[in-house]
Amino acid sequence: MGNTVERWGLFEVEIHGPKDGNPFTEQQLTAVFRGKNEEVRVSGFYDGEGVYKARFMPSFEGEYTYETSGSFPEAETAGSFLVTSPSEGNHGPMRVVNTCHFAYEDTTPYYSVGTTCYAWAHQPEEVHRQTLEELSKGYFNKMRFCVFPKHYIHNFRDPETFPYEGTPVDHSNLSEETFTYEADFSGNAWDFTRFCPEHFRRIERCILELQEREIEADIIVMHPYDRWGFSQMTREQDDLYWRYVIARFSAYRNVWWSLANEYDLLRAKTVEDWEHYAALLCELDPYHHLRSIHNCMAFYDHSRPWITHCSLQRQDLYRHVEYTDEYRVRWGKPVVWDEISYEGNIDMGWGNISGEELTRRFWEASLRGGYAGHGETFLDPEHDILWWSHGGPLHGESPARIRFLHQILEETPGYGLCRGQGAFDETVGVPDSPGFLMGAEGGYEIHYYGFGRPSFRDFIKPEGRWQAEIIDTWEMTVTDAGVHSGKFRIALPGKEYMAVRLKRIAE
Repeated sequence: MGNTVERWGLFEVEIHGPKDGNPFTEQQLTAVFRGKNEEVRVSGFYDGEGVYKARFMPSFEGEYTYETSGSFPEAETAGSFLVTSPSEGNHGPMRVVNTCHFAYEDTTPYYSVGTTCYAWAHQPEEVHRQTLEELSKGYFNKMRFCVFPKHYIHNFRDPETFPYEGTPVDHSNLSEETFTYEADFSGNAWDFTRFCPEHFRRIERCILELQEREIEADIIVMHPYDRWGFSQMTREQDDLYWRYVIARFSAYRNVWWSLANEYDLLRAKTVEDWEHYAALLCELDPYHHLRSIHNCMAFYDHSRPWITHCSLQRQDLYRHVEYTDEYRVRWGKPVVWDEISYEGNIDMGWGNISGEELTRRFWEASLRGGYAGHGETFLDPEHDILWWSHGGPLHGESPARIRFLHQILEETPGYGLCRGQGAFDETVGVPDSPGFLMGAEGGYEIHYYGFGRPSFRDFIKPEGRWQAEIIDTWEMTVTDAGVHSGKFRIALPGKEYMAVRLKRIAE
C-alpha cells in the first residue's frame, strides 16, 4: 500500500486479520476516507488468507485521511495519503450529460462504441492474451462481460475458476450435444457463503486491463445461462454476492453496472428482486457508477429513477436502431443498443449479419442520438472460440469501420448528436443542443444514406458558407468536396453507405 494515488485512481487499505471460521460472513470491515471536499464510507471485503481490504476512489486532489473499524481488533487502523493529479488518459468515471449522452467526470465527451465478450474473464491465458491484442487496436471503448461463468451454445467448457468454494457437477463424460438450455442444477455442491477470491481477482484484472486501454468495463452481475445454480440462489445468497461485488469493484473508475443480461429469462427473479438489487447498488456504491438492465424480449421500465441509461436488445427483426428517436423521447436517457445482432455466420438469427449491416446499424444509431454495440460470432470448427463469448482473435470487417465512426463522432461539437431534419431517405445527425438546431451557434450536419445509392445530392443553405465533405463509411475515407453557399450539388459515387458532412464556416 503506497501513500499516494492519482485522482480517480484506486487507493487500497490492506489489513491482516482472522481467517478461522467463515470470514465472509462472520467478520466485517468498514472504512471512512476524508478529504477537504468529500467524506466517503465504504464496506471492506475479505480477500482470503487472512487478508481484508477496503478500496477508495478519490474525486479530488490533496491530502486525505482514513480510519478503518470492524469486528476484529486488527481492523482499527488509521492513516493518510496524498492524491495527485490524474495521469494521461484518466478522465474519471462516466456520467450522463445533456440528458441523452455521456461524458467523463472531467467533462471530456464520451461516444460509446462497445462490444460484448460475455465469458472473456473465464478463458485460458492464450485466449485472454489474444483478446487484449485485439482491444489494443482501439476498435472499442466499452466491453460487456459477466462475473458468473456462462452455459450456452459454443460455451460449454467449465471456466478457469468458479465464484464459490465447492464442486461443480462433472460433465466431462458428456458431449456438447448433450447439453440443453434448461440446465440441470443437481449435482453441484457449492458453499454460497464462501467466495473464491481468485475468481474475483480475474474480474479485477480484466477491469484494470480495460482501464489501461481507456475502455469502460460494463460488468454483467447476473444472467440466466447457467448450469451451476448461480441463477437460482436465494435472496440472502444474492445479497451476500451483491455486497461482495460492490465492495470489490466499485472503486474502479471505469466500472458500469449491468444488473443482468436478459433479465426476463431469469425465471427465478421478479421485478421486486431487481428493484431490490438496484437499491443495494444505490446505497452501497458511493461513486454512483452508471446502472442499467438488459432485456431479451420485454424491455424493463427504463423510466425507473435508478436506471441511468437504457441498455437495449432489439425486439424486432427489421427495425431496432430506427426506434432510437422514439426511445430517447420516451425515457429521456441515453439509448445504448448493446445487442442489435452480431457479425458472423452461425445458424442463429442474432449471429449472422454482415459487417456492412452491423456498421450501418452503428451509423443509424449514432446519427439518431444513440449508441450501438458490436459482437462477433464466426464459427471456429477447430477451437469453437467466438468473440461474442470468449474473446480471442477477431475475424470480421466491422471493427475497423466502428473505429472510423468513433473518430467521426469525436469531431462532433458539444456533447452528442440527435436527429436533424432531412429527406425521407436519409438520416441526418446534428449536435444535440438547441443552439445548433436553430442555427444560432453555427452549423454541423451529417447526412447518411445507408443502403441508398444516390449519385448526387442537392442542398440549400441560404445563409453562410459551408465546407462539404464526402464520407465513405465502408472504405473509411473523408474527401473534401469544396466550400458552398446557397443552392449547391454534391456529386456522390452511387454506392451504399455514403454520407455528406456539412460544416458552416465562421465568418
